[in-house]
Amino acid sequence: MQRTAQDWLVFTQLTHHNATAVGMVIGFQFGPQFLLLPWTGYAADHFNRRRLLIATQGGMALLSLALGMLDVTGLVQLWHVYVFAFLFGCVTAIDAPARQTFVSELVGDADLSNAVALNSTSFNVARMVGPAVSGVLISGVGSGWAFLINAASFCAVLGSLGFLRRGELHQGKRAGRSPGSFAEGFRYVWKRADLKAIFFMLFLIGAFGFNFPIFISAMSVSAFHGDASQYGLLMSIMAIGTVAGALLAARRENPGFLVLLPASAIFGAGSALASLMPNYALFGLALVIIGISTQTITTSTNSLVQLSTEPVMRGRVLAILIAIALGSSPVGAPFVGWISDRFGPRWALAVGAASGFAAAAVALHYLMKHRKLRISFRTGRLRFSIGEGLQEPVPALGTGLE
Repeated sequence: MQRTAQDWLVFTQLTHHNATAVGMVIGFQFGPQFLLLPWTGYAADHFNRRRLLIATQGGMALLSLALGMLDVTGLVQLWHVYVFAFLFGCVTAIDAPARQTFVSELVGDADLSNAVALNSTSFNVARMVGPAVSGVLISGVGSGWAFLINAASFCAVLGSLGFLRRGELHQGKRAGRSPGSFAEGFRYVWKRADLKAIFFMLFLIGAFGFNFPIFISAMSVSAFHGDASQYGLLMSIMAIGTVAGALLAARRENPGFLVLLPASAIFGAGSALASLMPNYALFGLALVIIGISTQTITTSTNSLVQLSTEPVMRGRVLAILIAIALGSSPVGAPFVGWISDRFGPRWALAVGAASGFAAAAVALHYLMKHRKLRISFRTGRLRFSIGEGLQEPVPALGTGLE
């Protein structure tokens, strides 16, 4: 609800349909992922994660409350949104790696892959409902109430953390507090070709592809002449795809690197298709494809990184992953916003499509160089062969990315 209201507030009330300003908000919100990287992973590996989450979630509630009060009183200005986006990004930068690694304390490594996917499912159900509700609220009573309701919702989050049975948590070994622990995380990643490939793919798609507020708001207003409720509905339609992608990911016990290749290619194809859609309904259908592939990419990378990383390094490596996935937006979002303003939102979507195809090329290069990938066509299906004959069929879009 907050993200939808924030982007709509900037795009339609504080500016005259300025996609560059929306890109700036995205940049301020996700830039701290890079700026605070030396401390975010350290905090997740060294401090009590439950207590850390209570602090960060409480901070988000206060920021949402303050922005909502500025909005409902009519005092909000564009620079206010920039400041609150930056502060929210700072708190989120600390919250994200702690929250992701906390999943392993709830369930243990045996069920980690499924738990990550189910965690993503619950998150994306909220993404499916929230934008639509936010659109109705914006149309009826204004964007400020979406911020205030979001602030109140943190009471449930804080209550959940407070009622956890702490004696049943799977608390593993904590990393030792020694000089250079931050650099140790980078050295660990640098030695792993698979992690370097995953992170480079995420940078490409995160910087130039995961700019959905720009794409959807600009297409909704400029191409289809919609209002706030239609914009919220489009965000919810894409969330249907992300929920489907998360549920499909929950079926996989052990995610493989192979799934990232077709998922990235389908993301590129879905973005290209969306850029060509002539009307609101067909554009929404293309967003479902984008949502499925997006969630497959994010959930698979999260599970792969957590399961393949030593527990004492998990927080720092996940902090790097999250910083790249979210912090790359400040690199690409202003550029994508400028493309939308200068050439139109369809060309901005074309940039997103190119990022998906480029990420697929990175995955293909890694698999061929390090995993001895071979491609064959048998029994009417395209198949990948890795190493000594481990074979996996390319997932068909109609049956889900598996």
